[in-house]
Amino acid sequence: MSARNSAVRKGAVVHIPRAKFEEILRRVQDLEDALILLKAERGHDPEAYLPGPLMKRLIGGEHPLRVWRDCRGFTVAALATRSGVGASYISEIETGKKPGSVAALKKLAAALAVGLDDLAK
Repeated sequence: MSARNSAVRKGAVVHIPRAKFEEILRRVQDLEDALILLKAERGHDPEAYLPGPLMKRLIGGEHPLRVWRDCRGFTVAALATRSGVGASYISEIETGKKPGSVAALKKLAAALAVGLDDLAK
């Protein structure tokens, strides 16, 4: 029996340096993440995802409501009309002056076709 075959046997133990194990684990996790993204791209509406530049704004701390509004191409006034939430209230939420009520955020999320959690700061 070759050395390779003996290592594949059920119950066999392989000893590798910890650094090598961590590298293998990192690569497996990267592949799992890539698979998740690939499945999402193939099976979902691209409108459900933020383009890179908008994602950078979100990561940079900009309010998610403003980022999603820009992604959908709405002005504050257009979003107000579509959602039934006042334009001034939307502006106050986007600037952080007010947190926004759950009821208002639900309406805004529905108007933007995103989940409520997508608007959480």
